[in-house]
Amino acid sequence: MTWLIEPLSYPFMLRGLAAGVLVGIVCAVVGTYVVLRGMAFFGDALAHTVLPGVALGYLVGGGTRESLFWWALGTAVLASLGIGAISKNARIKEDTAIGVVFAGMFALGIAIISTVRSYAVDLSHFLFGDVLGVTNRDLILTLVFGGIVLLLVFIFYKEFLTLSFDPVLAATLRMPVDLLNNLLLAMIAVTVAISMQTVGVALMVAMLVTPAATAYLLTRRLWTMMLIAAVIGAASSVVGLYLSFYVNIASGAAIVLTATAIFIVVFLFNPRQGMLRK
Repeated sequence: MTWLIEPLSYPFMLRGLAAGVLVGIVCAVVGTYVVLRGMAFFGDALAHTVLPGVALGYLVGGGTRESLFWWALGTAVLASLGIGAISKNARIKEDTAIGVVFAGMFALGIAIISTVRSYAVDLSHFLFGDVLGVTNRDLILTLVFGGIVLLLVFIFYKEFLTLSFDPVLAATLRMPVDLLNNLLLAMIAVTVAISMQTVGVALMVAMLVTPAATAYLLTRRLWTMMLIAAVIGAASSVVGLYLSFYVNIASGAAIVLTATAIFIVVFLFNPRQGMLRK
């Protein structure tokens, strides 16, 4: 059992495990709505739209990382609400609005970075994550904002359930559909911001989609789907970090590869509709 206990003797590993489990759970729970509503492209685009905020944070902070979370959070929330507003009020579909905002924001981020090239190298953790570099401050922010997201999921469970499966019924019941949609978009934005340190924007959408998609193959009940997805997300983080520790590969990639492997196994062998069970 030495192989299991040895990594726990390092403080950075303990912080990484705690952050990974928290992010895995939050991403998986919020990801159930992303999967059910076909918003995977939105999640991927939103992850990339935080680039200008992060770049500005670097410039304003003189290259330090302390304020990056707040810049990323603010940019993600503004981008998500902007996408919602454009798709609602303009004569274009939501995926088109996502593409416009995504491309514009990402280009703005690249333009900002190109003005001060010395900062470009420092943004590698933004793209690929660095969960083993999580500080106590990062962990507290992840816990607080992740807890808020999970609390909102619990409070508005029935409303989001109705909105996800039958938007027409939600409007008929006089639910504040626009407000709920904006709240969900903001929750996804917060999830993106807290996940940035763990897996980076390049792989963040996988943590939103893969555990939830795996759970979707096993059940059609939303609450059960959330629970299974959370377990898969947390387990992927733990196994991925151990894999990263012993095989010496990028932690974010190891976490996502673990989640993907679980999805493939369930896709092939699950008793309900596995490809090899037919």
